[in-house]
Amino acid sequence: MAEPEFRATGVRIGKGLRSLTRAGQVRISDGRLQLLTSYGSEIDSAPVQAVRASKPWFAPDDRALADLNGTRYLLTLGERDPAPGRPGPPAARRFIEAVRRAAGRGG
Repeated sequence: MAEPEFRATGVRIGKGLRSLTRAGQVRISDGRLQLLTSYGSEIDSAPVQAVRASKPWFAPDDRALADLNGTRYLLTLGERDPAPGRPGPPAARRFIEAVRRAAGRGG
């Protein structure tokens, strides 16, 4: 398996008002976006070309929306990228750019 194009850990993943995991993982690898629990179980995945990633209106800068297979997930990443060598999820903006780049839509 190739090195992931994007990987974030410690991500809160929610669906509607329900939290699915508070320390999940988001991974873009081999043309697929995967949402995983903290234990590595798959919540959902889809080809990156079929994923819509965006910034929700009137939400803090650490939030991103991801539409996979007709389901909208709210991802809480970081407000800014962590310092080099420090743990923590990357900025939501970087996730959105990574999805667009992997899908060939620029970014």
